[in-house]
Amino acid sequence: MTLREVVGQPQVTEPLAKSIEQEKINHAYLFIGPRGTGKTSVARIFAHEINGFKYELEDDYVDIIEIDGASNRGIDNIRELREKAAIAPTSGKYKVYIIDEVHMLTKEAFNALLKTLEEPPKHVIFIMATTDAYKVPVTITSRAQTYTFKLADTKMMLDYLKSVSKKEKFKIEDAALEIIAKLGGGSFRDSLSLLDQISTLSNEKITKEMVISAMGLPEDEKIKELLEDYASGDINKITDDLKELLNTGVKAETIVEELIAFIIEHPKAEFIPLLSKLSEIKAPFAEAKLLVALTLSQSTKKLEHVFRGLPEVTTEDEGASPVTTGASDPSPEKSCSNFPFDWNKFVKTVKEMNDAVAAQLKSVEYQANNDTLDIYPAKRVVKLILDKINNKKILIDAANGMKVIIHNVEERPEKKDTLISKISDIMGGEVQNDGGGNPF
Repeated sequence: MTLREVVGQPQVTEPLAKSIEQEKINHAYLFIGPRGTGKTSVARIFAHEINGFKYELEDDYVDIIEIDGASNRGIDNIRELREKAAIAPTSGKYKVYIIDEVHMLTKEAFNALLKTLEEPPKHVIFIMATTDAYKVPVTITSRAQTYTFKLADTKMMLDYLKSVSKKEKFKIEDAALEIIAKLGGGSFRDSLSLLDQISTLSNEKITKEMVISAMGLPEDEKIKELLEDYASGDINKITDDLKELLNTGVKAETIVEELIAFIIEHPKAEFIPLLSKLSEIKAPFAEAKLLVALTLSQSTKKLEHVFRGLPEVTTEDEGASPVTTGASDPSPEKSCSNFPFDWNKFVKTVKEMNDAVAAQLKSVEYQANNDTLDIYPAKRVVKLILDKINNKKILIDAANGMKVIIHNVEERPEKKDTLISKISDIMGGEVQNDGGGNPF
């Protein structure tokens, strides 16, 4: 495997290949991008080509050292690295250190690493990889060439999976591969892992139906039908169709993800309020929350606004701007900062640019200081939506020059679903549940 054979990251591999051909090698590189996009793999291939080594998955060269930043994050680890880096390479021209998840290093460790980057031995190259570039100090990033890895679009991933299937002689329908490409979310690693799992389903040709059944997915027609039920306001039909889906073993969280994906692919104004509700759904009681979101009648909407201390929505003003009223609610529990950042104005500005993006801001918390706006999504799908390049640009523009950081879901403190919990209190309190079960 060579850099020019790598699929899906030409903005990274082509410049790196040219730098080797022109013998213009830098002493430090920073690879940033989502998980599963090939950062570590490209780092290994690059390290081999720099030294003229042939790259094989199972090879082991003493001059190429891989370090896990998460488990070697202390200053003593970096000091040891610095001492060994001073020793000349054994068989290659360069001693290459690949530091994965470099953002996990402590402040003291970064300071120790900085000393080496400021005056690096001529034979040492550092390749640092991270999913959270904003956690890497500027003093480090400014001394490294930075390359950004991107998630693959569905077409690119589908073509890649077809080529792998042909090479490995997997018998699988294109429609089945399309599902895998979609589920992989643009990650080559995740998509290949799914393909490997699916390839064992049958010795005969693997069909779309086999994949849907094996992955516990609802069929597209069922999702479309559920949305049509929602649009028509037929509560009995919604209840029956949702019950049917859940009884086939499909998880509520999976239905939520499929509904969101369908709405994004087929956006309609009437689905925007539902989109904001779906992004808040998580265990416990995910099934019940999904049912409430889909059957949110006029009376339930009024109840929600009463709970939030907002004016009731009348039939007239409901059609005007249901998203703006909820999305721009700068409730005190959302802000954890004394900085006078106007969240209401920010959300209003976002809504003027894109309704769907503004709808996602209903289910986030935030912190703001002089130059940074930290946004904490309640669910992974919200982060995925807000992190898209065009959507992120909208947030940055609306923040008027502030740096905008979309955090991972696990970094967000647990927050109780206000509407569900208050409804539950009225009904006598929540029943302890592990998140499973069927509300019907």
